[in-house]
Amino acid sequence: MTSAVEARLDPDKMIEQACELAGSDDFGVDDGWRENLARLVDDFVAEADLSPLGVEIAAADILVPLRNRLQITNWRKQHPEIADERIEQPIFILGQPRTGTTILYDLLTQDPDLRAPLTWEVDNPFPVPQPETYETDPRIAETQAQLEMTEQLMPGFMKFHPMSARGGQECVRITAGTFCSMIFNTQYRLPNYAHWLNYEADHSAAYRYHRTYLQHLQSGVPGQWLLKSPAHTWQLDKLLAEYPDAILVQTHRDPLVVISSISALIAHLQKLASDSASVQRAAELCSSDTLLGLERTMKMIDDGVIAQDRIIDVQFADFMSDPFATIRTIYARLGRELTPVAEQRMRDHLSENPGDGGGNRYTWADTGLDAAELREKVRAYQERFNVPSETLR
Repeated sequence: MTSAVEARLDPDKMIEQACELAGSDDFGVDDGWRENLARLVDDFVAEADLSPLGVEIAAADILVPLRNRLQITNWRKQHPEIADERIEQPIFILGQPRTGTTILYDLLTQDPDLRAPLTWEVDNPFPVPQPETYETDPRIAETQAQLEMTEQLMPGFMKFHPMSARGGQECVRITAGTFCSMIFNTQYRLPNYAHWLNYEADHSAAYRYHRTYLQHLQSGVPGQWLLKSPAHTWQLDKLLAEYPDAILVQTHRDPLVVISSISALIAHLQKLASDSASVQRAAELCSSDTLLGLERTMKMIDDGVIAQDRIIDVQFADFMSDPFATIRTIYARLGRELTPVAEQRMRDHLSENPGDGGGNRYTWADTGLDAAELREKVRAYQERFNVPSETLR
């Protein structure tokens, strides 16, 4: 099986296939993406334990970012003025996974005065989206059909992590084009890749590519960017180096509940590509990643890399009990008006997508971790940000 995986995911063959699809062989600046791709493929072969279906899914997850990168580079060469597009005061929603970042993001994307990168245009950025067809572009239906196929292959995925073609997409889907992105070690079991990502990878190059992607999209449909990904939590210094005027909205929740929930989600995701995925195996990596993210955020604040007043902190419990009180507080800190139109659109979205409270999709026992030991390790974070402990399921 290993040789078959190597043959199917051979980087040179994938690059050649992408060039044929895009009608171009210019991938733009050399930001290390080739080395990153080679590393990713090596770990797909050595660690991911891919099923036959998983091999094909991994191939698509390589091919699409390569194609998109080629198309964006080619269009930028034809329209060099895109490089002058300014990105001012982007708003980044971040925080550990499963802390309310998705529902907060989905609600704020309802504000017509904010510009979120939508799933359909992130997955298919060429041709450049245009205002007159932004609601009717045929790529919307194509993307929605792909998402619905994913739900058929992996029943319950949309309850775990709601997505739609017109919904805001996460930044990890953009930085996939550098093959330096948490999207890969979320969807596949890649401990070596995850370690590299946390400690060795050049995230500065990934954020430069992120800017290129946003410039491409906003050259067609402009606006103040609203962005989201828990992955930013681990790389806030690199984010702020690329976007020094960025506004950060950070969500907080009991880290043990986060670990339990995200471990279950990751195991569910990884079962699509591997028959050996399990909550316990996911929890081993999730716990160490969570602790690292919390420690880095606190250290960057302590070291003055991030000014505390640059961050708008949101408590998960407060947001869940009164989402619009939280949203009004955010808007006040942003100096923005929550218009009646925006608020009504948010309320409509919330009534149409009430969520299910998590149900019984995860329990702490499934993780196999020592709750008392981890509680002690996250105590400093909880005390610093006044994050209450929750009852573990």
